[in-house]
Amino acid sequence: MAQENGKNSNIELIKGDYKIAIRKLAWPMMVSMFLIMAYNLADSIWVAGLGSDALAAIGFISPLFMILIGLGNGVGAGANSLIARFIGAENTSEANNTALHSLLLTIIISILGSIAMYFLLPAVLNIMGAGSATQASLDYGGIVFSFMIIFIYSNVGTAILRSEGDVKRAMYVMAITAIFNIILDPVFIYVLNMGIKGAAWATVLSGFLSCIVLLYWMHIKKDTYLDLSIKNFKYENSITFGILNVAIPSTAENLIFSILGIIENYFLVLVSGTAAVAVYTAGMRLIQLSMIPLMGFGTALLTVVGAAYGARNYRKLKNAYNYTLKLGLLVSTVMAVIFFFFAPQISQVFAYSSSAALAPRIASLIQIMIIFIYAVCLGMVSAMMFQGVGKGFTSLFLTFIRALLLEVVFSYLFGVMFGWGEIGIYYGVVAGGFIGGLISFIWANIYMNRLLNYE
Repeated sequence: MAQENGKNSNIELIKGDYKIAIRKLAWPMMVSMFLIMAYNLADSIWVAGLGSDALAAIGFISPLFMILIGLGNGVGAGANSLIARFIGAENTSEANNTALHSLLLTIIISILGSIAMYFLLPAVLNIMGAGSATQASLDYGGIVFSFMIIFIYSNVGTAILRSEGDVKRAMYVMAITAIFNIILDPVFIYVLNMGIKGAAWATVLSGFLSCIVLLYWMHIKKDTYLDLSIKNFKYENSITFGILNVAIPSTAENLIFSILGIIENYFLVLVSGTAAVAVYTAGMRLIQLSMIPLMGFGTALLTVVGAAYGARNYRKLKNAYNYTLKLGLLVSTVMAVIFFFFAPQISQVFAYSSSAALAPRIASLIQIMIIFIYAVCLGMVSAMMFQGVGKGFTSLFLTFIRALLLEVVFSYLFGVMFGWGEIGIYYGVVAGGFIGGLISFIWANIYMNRLLNYE
């Protein structure tokens, strides 16, 4: 009975006061994202000791890895949105069926993704201009891409938990991945002398452990609100399309960010060589730490908005959006101040071994790019609102304008055409992001005002 009450309290949370729901749903996600960012940062820190080519390899593989991880995030976002809307509409059977559909999609996407990357990776790295970092990139990428099902299942499974308000256990799963990866990295890289391959195997093994926990909770112990028994599965095109209506645009958004990373890496190689890619890789992983609160707020908003939309409570939907945006801007200001003034100290995490010379350049990047956090706030909160109501393609269009159009154009203008080098590329990303973020904010408010007219 206690477990049943826990399940119901999670559902009451996402259907209740939006302020309480966003705060309670956001903080476990923040902790989860902090741990995930920490283990990504740990990868960079430990790999930096192997030299700039090894660190650059992480930079070349990361955008490609995020494309396939984005497939998992996309299916997870689609399932989260649709499940939350069914819960809001009090249709539990279809919520169960949606979760099972998302797991079927996980298996299909994982198999196809691993096969595709096995054949395409060498050619893609050549196009990206990996150069002297090619072999290290192949060593790292060949391993992680072979086990894509681990990472995609983990993302979809935690999204299912979040959709029913069970954010704490979603946090525990991500914590397992992060903590074990941080512990295993130095062991595999240096103690076992496996080099960059060791970093890849540490990532795979830590992800595998989290999947074991998810499998136990959802399929063996079966103590989730949603019932994932196979008897509840009945294939429906409407559910598949409902998931894909958010999943495809969400995945495409991750693809856009990955393509953006590839393009920025290309520009950086063009103006400053592969060392600039290493700087950008390390610096942006530090910047991403400052964005963790925004990711937490945005993910919480997606679930709350989905439930409000399913219940046709559009006033609550808009109030939740505005509240999340205010929280995001407040936290962004705090993070911007901390990272700007302490950039030299923060960059020192890379100041050892052959990567020590990169630290001053990483500090300069941080002081410029931290301003970008405000643009991220406007864009991310708006994107999560659109995904929550099932308008994934609107979110995709806005992301395309911001990232692949404005950020790329301004980066090329400032960095290449005006000859400002890598610093110009950073300013270009900031300028394009700000303009795109404002467009997203305006578009979101127009849409929500139209919804209010239907109440």
